[in-house]
Amino acid sequence: MTKYIRHAAAFCALLLVALLVNATRVQVFQAGPYDDNAANRRAVIARYGQPRGDILVGGKPVTGSRDTREQLRYERTYTDGPLYAPVTGFSSQEYGTTLLEHAEDGVLSGTDPMLAPFPLWNDLTRGRPPGGKVVTTLRPAAQRAAYKGLAGRKGAVAAIEPSTGRILALVSAPSYDPAELSGNGPAAKAAWARLNGDPDKPMLNRAVRQTYPPGSTFKVVTAAAALDAGVITDVDAPTDSPAPYTLPGTTTRLTNEGDGCKDAPLREAFEWSCNTVFAKLGVDVGAHDMVATAQAFGFNDTDLRIPFSVATSTFDTSVDRAQLALSSIGQYNTRATPLQMAMVAAAVANGGQMRPPYLVERTTRRSGSTVGTAGSRLAQQVMRPATAVRLRELMTDVVERGTGTNAAIPGVIVGGKTGTAQHGVGNSGIPYAWFVSWAQDEQDMEPKVAVAVVVEDASANRGEISGGGDAAPIARAVMEAVLAG
Repeated sequence: MTKYIRHAAAFCALLLVALLVNATRVQVFQAGPYDDNAANRRAVIARYGQPRGDILVGGKPVTGSRDTREQLRYERTYTDGPLYAPVTGFSSQEYGTTLLEHAEDGVLSGTDPMLAPFPLWNDLTRGRPPGGKVVTTLRPAAQRAAYKGLAGRKGAVAAIEPSTGRILALVSAPSYDPAELSGNGPAAKAAWARLNGDPDKPMLNRAVRQTYPPGSTFKVVTAAAALDAGVITDVDAPTDSPAPYTLPGTTTRLTNEGDGCKDAPLREAFEWSCNTVFAKLGVDVGAHDMVATAQAFGFNDTDLRIPFSVATSTFDTSVDRAQLALSSIGQYNTRATPLQMAMVAAAVANGGQMRPPYLVERTTRRSGSTVGTAGSRLAQQVMRPATAVRLRELMTDVVERGTGTNAAIPGVIVGGKTGTAQHGVGNSGIPYAWFVSWAQDEQDMEPKVAVAVVVEDASANRGEISGGGDAAPIARAVMEAVLAG
């Protein structure tokens, strides 16, 4: 009898071992495939089983969470959703995440290992710490000024602190309310279809994901290349610049909007945006140096992230002389995001040094203790300091007595450059209105803000669009907001 009991006990022990081995196989070695299986809803339920961490602007949250009491319990909410949508993006139970909601998802959802005080214990229990917070670099007043300035027109604004690279404002219009996409019901599906079918593309982040021909604002880069290369040594000396200018190797004649551009000195050509002078300057500088200068400013950089990805601004590296002439006045294949042109203005304002732009100051646990910071970011010298000094003079002249007088602020040193960019088949499209600028309070040691504005107003008459008329007042409002603190 004892023998049968021993056999039964051994068999039970063998079954127990087999059960433990199988449990280990399922829970350890096959955990990944089971977790990733589309039929497994536990991960999704856990993801929405606790409130999501918040994105902060000016120390206050612009996001939140709503308890639905459903299986996917918490939905994302947004304060001033359209105002901050180009920064936050959306977090949707149905359509995933975008922009900061995506780039910082680990912190916001609580899955970032840095949030857990005892990571090994969390691994064993499969627990999840509360979602952390993402503290942005935005200035609420500057963001609102940019949004109000666009006033529903299609366009974008980007503002940067030149000495650090902090992004102070990032606005795209028209915008949308990301809260409409938060849930997974019929309302969210209807909003998704409506927003994606809207010809004005409200979910397109024009500030960082749309590139435009920069037009005459690119003349800042061309002037920097000409000064650095020694093609121009005296900004007040006449240039050998015919008007009109016949593009090299062609019979195409390039003209100017106004008179007085023939042989105009760089200072006057910059003030009044003479196409002929800058097209010829680009040819005189040569493709090699023009490409090198443009790339130093950030063009053709495919790796820029802030922390979400930014569309690549481009300057064609394989051009003939006629194409180089057009590229040097911001046409042909030259394309730029508003953020890129704000970087150009910031480099001029910062003595020729460019700081990489960034949008997240730090991430924290829910308690407020810091998880990560932006850290120090190396500056790149994109032009000689003497060249930056000259460009600051030229940009100041534009605002004081050139095409950018609408950006002037009493008691403030403002530099700027207007741009009217042609586009469309045969340049038939309504031109884009550009303005890039920087501002320095007279008592400050250095400029505090650099701004780029683009307005693509399809309702305006072609002859009424101009960077100085449409975009400069918006830039002025943003600069005033930043300087006011």
